[in-house]
Amino acid sequence: MNTVLLRRFASLGLLLFSVWGCTQALQLWSASQSGSEAATNAKPGDIQMISSVTCVYCAKARAWFTEQKIPFSECFVEREEACAAQYRGLLAPGTPVIVVRGQPQIGFSSQRVVAALRAGQS
Repeated sequence: MNTVLLRRFASLGLLLFSVWGCTQALQLWSASQSGSEAATNAKPGDIQMISSVTCVYCAKARAWFTEQKIPFSECFVEREEACAAQYRGLLAPGTPVIVVRGQPQIGFSSQRVVAALRAGQS
């Protein structure tokens, strides 16, 4: 009886792990696709990232922009007074703040960046 129960739990665990793996693969593929579109549509000066030195989400965004070869500028609130003033003016609750063609986005989402670039096209 214990063997049957153990097999069922193992099967369930394998199924859940497989679903999780497929979800991760889909997210990577989606990020890659959106990165290609963003790289095509973004021009230097279109994207600014207001960052904090210790922000792990800032590092994730920076890595995505860099890997996808998307032009962006970055400033750090701890190092640059103009950056800190801009950050305070936006009343943002945290970093990163991604400013796409003048429109601030709180937090990082590659899909939101792509949507903002799409919306700003003429």
